[in-house]
Amino acid sequence: MTPLVSIALLLLPPAAPADAGKVCASKDTVAVLVSPRSVVAGEAFRVLFASETPEEGATVEVEGPDGPLTLASLRTGGGPPFWWAAGFKAGAKGTTTAKLIRGGETLGCASFAVGGAKKPPPAGGAVWASKHAWTKGFENLFSAWLEALFAEADEGSTWKALHEVTQNPGKNLLHDHLGLGEDDAGSKSALKLTPDCADNPFFLRAYFSWKLGLPYGNHKCSRGSAGKPPHCGEYVSNADPVEEGTGQLQAFQGFLKTVMSSVHSATARTSLEDETSDLYPLPLERDALRPGTVFADPYGHTLTVVRWIPQTEKKPGVLLAVDAQPDGTIGIKRFWQGNFLFATENVIGEPGFKAFRPVAMKKGEPVPLKNGKIKASKDYGNFSLQQDGMAPEAFYDAMDRLINPEPLDPVVAYKELHTAIHEQLLIRVVSVDNGESYMKSTNCKVVPMPDGADIFQTSGPWEDYSTPSRDMRLLIAMDVLLDFPDKVERVPEAFEIPKGKTVKAVVKELGALHKTWCKELSIDYVKSDGTSRTLTLADILDRMEAFEAAYNPNDCIEVRWGAPEGSAEMATCKRRAPADQQKKMEAYRAWFHDRVRPVETGK
Repeated sequence: MTPLVSIALLLLPPAAPADAGKVCASKDTVAVLVSPRSVVAGEAFRVLFASETPEEGATVEVEGPDGPLTLASLRTGGGPPFWWAAGFKAGAKGTTTAKLIRGGETLGCASFAVGGAKKPPPAGGAVWASKHAWTKGFENLFSAWLEALFAEADEGSTWKALHEVTQNPGKNLLHDHLGLGEDDAGSKSALKLTPDCADNPFFLRAYFSWKLGLPYGNHKCSRGSAGKPPHCGEYVSNADPVEEGTGQLQAFQGFLKTVMSSVHSATARTSLEDETSDLYPLPLERDALRPGTVFADPYGHTLTVVRWIPQTEKKPGVLLAVDAQPDGTIGIKRFWQGNFLFATENVIGEPGFKAFRPVAMKKGEPVPLKNGKIKASKDYGNFSLQQDGMAPEAFYDAMDRLINPEPLDPVVAYKELHTAIHEQLLIRVVSVDNGESYMKSTNCKVVPMPDGADIFQTSGPWEDYSTPSRDMRLLIAMDVLLDFPDKVERVPEAFEIPKGKTVKAVVKELGALHKTWCKELSIDYVKSDGTSRTLTLADILDRMEAFEAAYNPNDCIEVRWGAPEGSAEMATCKRRAPADQQKKMEAYRAWFHDRVRPVETGK
């Protein structure tokens, strides 16, 4: 029989692949993979179990030809899916069995062969061969892998590129899974993963699919226009042919370039009912919004859910997602109005939480499932139009109830908002510094500025180093922060008002705490003369109006941080945007003042 480690074994009868090797008795809700695909005697390997149910108290045991193996590491998480990732050192050559055990009960089990040398997968005429169709088991493994990849990351964690994460064997459960040195940080031929915000969800999905021999595809879509959502046509997939003699690693790296050129800011905003889309809409339910879920905002930004942190008596719950920026950096963001924009009026396309459309195999070709098939599928069944035309208030209320099912302590919740906006400002420091470094390192005199709504959606240095979208989010975040005490007064039933205190007393307390926290929280930026300037959150809130026109990289860094004209802080400014650009920015200021982005051109 073919060794199990070449695939991910799905213990979902009758879905177990024919080449799975010996399948042990197990629950029908458990899936497992072993990595790398070719386990070598005496070398480290990993086992990942994923389950629909929590199975509290479960652990992973592995037995080789010479007896039980010593557990080297165990990481757990999820909910749902729940997962257990265990590390071992392989014993002698021969059949080895991994089990998810609770007490004396075997919950999940798989046997695989341990060999004497690595065996890279065979090359073929396509980018990679599809051995299996997507099923619930593979979806759970994808969610578990993604959560484990970012399990130790907190809000504000950033990396210069996605491959900085995938090249970390302590985080990536599929590190060098294929035995090609694909994730070896010290190798010149290792994968370089540098997606922008639109590409990032697709890169993550393609990477996982490639490793496990699953079908992957994405469409080439239009950008849409007012009243006409983006629509998709040509399908790009792993079944596309590659030139003879092209190595597997080279073929995949080239395929990622194709993905990058075919995916853009409107790809995720197709109509919710569009059956040629790559993503389909989900209900706003905890079970549906698993790691790997994509959030498409109304203006082209995308985020991928990576982890839920449950609410406790002392702390609010948190929903974390990863996103990418035009300069290739990726970071962790929390769900709140300052990061996740939602609107359904006067936007192009239809935003919201969506899942990758499952791909089946038909006569050796990948075939994305239609909406009706997804609705009827026992593995899926989660297609939903709940977000169709949904008012922003209803959307955020529904998400607040998911993240925090119990009423919140208003003081704790307000403190979390201050922390969230502070994290947003720290990330902006990096973005603005990147623009300043670009202007200095390239001796760039003027970055061309697009016209109208295209300032939010373009390409080149303006996309990489201007911050109109991020500054719009920052201004919205400031509004949410400042409105919070009024919200407590408007809807006190949403909060846990301490016994013996009136709502008005709580609101007064929040006002005093706000003043204290705004003085304690600060950022530092490097001025044009090389000196450092500290701005407190109070300073930045006082400069809200300045942030309506602080996104242009042609302006000095002092302008980008809202330094008042004639101030000592502004005296070191040595660069201003050209007069014609300043005139355009003043004309566009109303968009930022009203917090309403214009409808894009759809070019």
